[in-house]
Amino acid sequence: MPFVVGLTGGIGSGKSAAAEEFARLGATVIDTDAIAHELTRAGGAAIAGVRRLFGDAAIGADGAMDRAWARARVFSDAGAKARLEALLHPMIREESARRIAAAAGPYVVHVVPLLVESPGYRERVQRVLVVDCPEETQVERVLARSSLPREEVLRIVAAQAPRAARLAAADDVIDNSGDIAALRKRVAELHARYVNLSRA
Repeated sequence: MPFVVGLTGGIGSGKSAAAEEFARLGATVIDTDAIAHELTRAGGAAIAGVRRLFGDAAIGADGAMDRAWARARVFSDAGAKARLEALLHPMIREESARRIAAAAGPYVVHVVPLLVESPGYRERVQRVLVVDCPEETQVERVLARSSLPREEVLRIVAAQAPRAARLAAADDVIDNSGDIAALRKRVAELHARYVNLSRA
């Protein structure tokens, strides 16, 4: 099995920017959010199950799961959240495990937003890398890139593991409160470390 680094962080922390940089340097990036999007897009493997559980209201005009509907439903109904997770999470775990086994890069960066909350994922990584920034920075970044209202962004932040819990679980940290150049410099340092660890 390849050497696997679990990359996590709160919404708006900069996980995607860090993952893109690792990929540019040659790591194999496997992102559970990207897999979830593939499963729930038009024709995706989870669409029939979503329709069976929630009816046509859950499917948009384009044939994909209606993400705005899902967000609203999941935040207002714990039962709906549990049913959707029971459908998607095993499919995501299976597909990500398949991709890890097939990875060709020197090591794998496994992007898992809920890594700290998910023991099953924690067990499949050799190191935990947390992308960190102040909570207000997270909120401002999400507001700048999306049409979500502030209240909804704050709800999403509150539903994730506390910043302190993520940092307590970290083997490595990227402080992403600065600019993209600082992020790239830190990723380059970690890339060199992970290449060495993968050869050990």
